[in-house]
Amino acid sequence: MTKTNDNRSKFSGSLGYVLATAGSAVGLGNIWRFPYLAAKYGGGAFVLVYIILAFTFGYTLMTSETVLGRITGKSPVSAYKTYSKSGWSKAGGWINAIVPMIILPYYSVIGGWVIKYLVTYVTGNVKAPAKDGFFGSFIGTATQSEGWFIVFAALTLIVILFGVESGVERVSKIMMPALVVLAIIVAIYSCTRPGAAEGIKYFFIPNFKNFSIMTIVAAMGQMFYSLSVAMGILITYGSYMKKDVDVDKSTKRVIIFDSGIAILAALMIIPAVFAFSGGAPEQLQAGPSLMFVMIPKVFESMGLGQITGVLFFLLVLFAALTSSISLAETSAATFVDEFGWDRKKSVGFVLVIMLVLGSLSSLGYNVLGKVTILGLQFLDFFDFISNSIMMPIAAFATCILVLRVIGRENIEKEISLSSDFKWKGVYETVLHYVAPVFLLLILLSSILSFFGIISI
Repeated sequence: MTKTNDNRSKFSGSLGYVLATAGSAVGLGNIWRFPYLAAKYGGGAFVLVYIILAFTFGYTLMTSETVLGRITGKSPVSAYKTYSKSGWSKAGGWINAIVPMIILPYYSVIGGWVIKYLVTYVTGNVKAPAKDGFFGSFIGTATQSEGWFIVFAALTLIVILFGVESGVERVSKIMMPALVVLAIIVAIYSCTRPGAAEGIKYFFIPNFKNFSIMTIVAAMGQMFYSLSVAMGILITYGSYMKKDVDVDKSTKRVIIFDSGIAILAALMIIPAVFAFSGGAPEQLQAGPSLMFVMIPKVFESMGLGQITGVLFFLLVLFAALTSSISLAETSAATFVDEFGWDRKKSVGFVLVIMLVLGSLSSLGYNVLGKVTILGLQFLDFFDFISNSIMMPIAAFATCILVLRVIGRENIEKEISLSSDFKWKGVYETVLHYVAPVFLLLILLSSILSFFGIISI
């Protein structure tokens, strides 16, 4: 394991950093959320808006967080405290650190669902997942839902026990190329089904009848969710980045990788649903249940249903694992930096958090089904409070820290150590004038959506 004088582990180089960070960015949101949002908000128009936002707004926030991590060599809380001891700064650091601790447990519950479906297809039972009520029956059974959640959690924690280079980086170097290959295979198969051509047109050709200001808000929210911004991950992974790694190029490569997988995911799902439904786009409005309810029905109707199901859910498992690994690594790094614990003790504490909060999410669909918070089941509540409330606040705090405390010039100086920084003008413009406004817009739209005032 490569280490600096302060014994902090490092990624071996640019490739290791890019694949690990891309693994963090590419997750369940790319597979089920991007396709149905694209279908809902104008197809090609949504894709175009998303890409523009990713390479401006997303690029700026990702670069800021990565450099904050590299320049301090610390995870979120300590990185913030390096520059400011004030109350708001400490709060900003802790919000960045707590977000992954909230997301990881419920994300692992969903990861357990993915394993259940993969095992079902591997054993040759193609018809069962396609039956009405299969998904509800599965998550409604406490032993089933809890058991597969624990399996997924164990897989995640085993990887981070091995450390940064031997665990996180090594697994990312295997899973990410495999994920791309699987995505291409399934996308090609999906796009060559009878009737799939209409789905391809629906996805790529802009539909301005469905385009509105909400297209921009939805694309912005998806970009924010997808690129691992404001989860403390980029700060932590930045602290593992060597000084000679090009921050500018690495960030762009991660965005390209993430956007590419999102588009491949849409090409896996949208044409297949069109072929299955005879061209009825309303089938894509299933939202989160699209992956677990509609897609199995599509696979059953295909000639190679079992093979396609195995490949698809193996792909989804890889995407879920690489993201959960980054969430767990960031959580463990916080305990190492803040309390001086060794990796084993930190991972053990992460396990406790996962079991407690994850069990609430898992049992919220069965044993604790009647218990809600603000009218939401535990999983939905944890998702809402972390993604819709805490993440925009965390990103806004980082913008203020860079602009008012660290100084934009110090961030740019760190970037220039290894980068030509050709997008300096984009970075400065977005950081000063765009990011703060957009972050407040995301926060406001999330709150209004929660109360039913608008629909996202």
